[in-house]
Amino acid sequence: MKHTNLGALALATLVAPGTAFAAGADLSVFDWSGYEDQGFFGAYMEKHGEAPSYTFFGSQEEAFTKLQSGFTADLAHPCSDAVRKWVAADLIQPLDPSKLTNWDALLPEIKEVDGIVIDGEVYMMPFEWGNTGLIYRTDKISDDQISLQLMADPAYQGKVAIPDAASSAYALASLATGNKDTYTDLTDEQFQAASDWLRSVHPNIRFYWADAGQLDQAMASGELELGWAWNQSELNLIWNEVPAKMMRDVDKGIATWVCGYVHLKSSTTPEEQIYDLLNALSDKESGKYIIESWGYPHANAEAFGISDQELIKTYGFDDVSSFFEGSLFFDAVQPELEAKMLKEFERIKAGF
Repeated sequence: MKHTNLGALALATLVAPGTAFAAGADLSVFDWSGYEDQGFFGAYMEKHGEAPSYTFFGSQEEAFTKLQSGFTADLAHPCSDAVRKWVAADLIQPLDPSKLTNWDALLPEIKEVDGIVIDGEVYMMPFEWGNTGLIYRTDKISDDQISLQLMADPAYQGKVAIPDAASSAYALASLATGNKDTYTDLTDEQFQAASDWLRSVHPNIRFYWADAGQLDQAMASGELELGWAWNQSELNLIWNEVPAKMMRDVDKGIATWVCGYVHLKSSTTPEEQIYDLLNALSDKESGKYIIESWGYPHANAEAFGISDQELIKTYGFDDVSSFFEGSLFFDAVQPELEAKMLKEFERIKAGF
């Protein structure tokens, strides 16, 4: 799943333990790089006059490990497929929807995603969502030629990149091997087929990316011709006039994700300030900003009506249901299967 904005202007304030903050920076956020962009939380800035403090992670696996080892913050930004695992590890606490001023404005389809609500408790405030799919250079590969199977074609040796994340890799492999319903509860046979497919792709891998900006730059230079990535990478390339697009044929394989903010149990900042940031992030103006400046759809349904309608149509956000119908959804992977994926993916990357 997603997240890098090459155009973000705001930089994080990295603060050593024990440093005194002004009011706004008392709130600490554990996040993907780029989400310190103040365009996301204008209402918080108006009230507190200073941005929260940010520390970054490169993957959900990294974030989980760091939190389990004792790292503390007030809020974190996982995706829905990680929430059940974080709840089971006692890392996060429920949110009070009565204090989320935009809760009723959030898309119903988003609030129904597994991991947002668990056992009647709201554990994640959804923020942004989108696709993970196959992005390709249209000057090198025609639309009628493109398929996931090209990633294993020897003709593309050294021209392919996929995320350095086991769950995302196995979602891709499940789609490529005909398992388009779920990758979260694979049979032994399905797991073996997915692993074999990833091994067939490995000789073509230029790199396993941890930073989407690395993939974007390599696609722009022509170093890569195929990449499994987030839809924001597609838009970065289009904005920079690179001939590239994402394959969105659900019959050929595409995935959908939802990410958002959770309240960590290690939080020490007053609850009022926590909800000030959550309400700023979920505001329709924040949604307008992420749609127009980042190219991601927002969880607030009202954001779409106030955003540039030409961009909405160009990005394919004019039909919200199309993102959810027919695509493989990133859900929580069974713990035993996740451990198996992590172990096998490391072997595959090492060439075994």
